[in-house]
Amino acid sequence: MAVTRSSLLIAGVLAISLFCSANGGSIAIYWGQNGNEGTLAETCATGNYAFVNIAFLCSFGSGQSPQLNLAGHCDPYSNACTNLTADIHSCQSKGIKVMLSIGGGAGGYTLNSEQDAADLAQYIWNSYLGGAGKRPLGDAVLDGVDFDIESGNPDYYGALAAHLKSYSGQGGKKVYLSAAPQCPFPDASVGKALETGLFDYIWVQFYNNPPCQYTPGSTANLLNSWKQWTSAINATYIFLACRPRQMRRGVGSYRRGAWSRRSSRR
Repeated sequence: MAVTRSSLLIAGVLAISLFCSANGGSIAIYWGQNGNEGTLAETCATGNYAFVNIAFLCSFGSGQSPQLNLAGHCDPYSNACTNLTADIHSCQSKGIKVMLSIGGGAGGYTLNSEQDAADLAQYIWNSYLGGAGKRPLGDAVLDGVDFDIESGNPDYYGALAAHLKSYSGQGGKKVYLSAAPQCPFPDASVGKALETGLFDYIWVQFYNNPPCQYTPGSTANLLNSWKQWTSAINATYIFLACRPRQMRRGVGSYRRGAWSRRSSRR
């Protein structure tokens, strides 16, 4: 595995300047916070992405009613987002995993108890995954949940991961989990959750983090950080995440992406 990690890391570093024009491969993207980024179906139709994270379920926990915010795309509380069912099905028919991303930078969320975690897992299962309930995105069943946690109490996201994974296989569909930690190790918000080993995909954010990000002419910080992440965290895939100016012409700018060719550790 040491040779594989080294080879892939070198490939990732060399590819980072070309990444924004890459086609296919294991590229993940966040969709939902830029009203000018095109539709979900259009994003998937580019053929650029293996994963699309619908962002964000931005309010939850401590007695709050969970709230989905898709910026200028649609208003889920007037049932205007149920028409995304067709787009989600279109993406999934292409083999693209469509995930619900929870959290985000606004910070209107927290989990303060095991019960908070259990309640949120049940809500997500019934509203976005394979359960039965009022479904903001219509009848489509998403493939899993992405943890983009950037603030709040970090103690109960491991419990949330465990509760979500307990639904896996019900209805004949696996529940995938992903997370977007910052590259300083361990991540302050999801580091404890990642210790559970329950996550399938981790896109480590190697941007806006000078101590461990890639900078032109110097790969040392990124190399050292990557080695730490890949040796310490048990996940199916760990991704090198950057923030390209434009993932693909006509798709939208300043959209986060993650790239990996790394072999499974499991």
